Amino acid sequence: MSVRLQFGTAGPGLDYRLRATAFGLVVRDGKLACVRVDRGEGSYFDLPGGAVNGDETEEQAVVREFLEETGMTVRPLARIAEASQYFRKSDGEPINNSGVFWIAEQLSLAPAAKVETDHELVWLDPHRALEQLRHEAHAWAVAVWLRRGGRGRRL
Repeated sequence: MSVRLQFGTAGPGLDYRLRATAFGLVVRDGKLACVRVDRGEGSYFDLPGGAVNGDETEEQAVVREFLEETGMTVRPLARIAEASQYFRKSDGEPINNSGVFWIAEQLSLAPAAKVETDHELVWLDPHRALEQLRHEAHAWAVAVWLRRGGRGRRL
């Protein structure tokens, strides 16, 4: 059994729902694909990705989430990291994202295919992403990728 890193702090008295998630790292011209989620003054950056639905595989979730959030079609190549993150959704629900992180390649980009109107594709320098990403688990996955020389390898 593998040990998964846990990021964030559980608030006292809260019951955190465990949610399987999958996120992707796509690089183009040395920059990392991220999403800026528009919440007015509370806007933030995330790696593209999200919940693994039903019988979906991690890879299928990465492909679906990239398309929904950015309009980008991707191909997952290598699973590089696993980490969980305690956080509160915008509606206040306590969640523990049990996340996996995949290196993926961009196949195409069709902005009209994006369905999440509050998400905007932005390309960040990976070191800026380390500072700007909302979740510590996302920043840690970027650090793992950088320490491996920006290459994808299976854990």
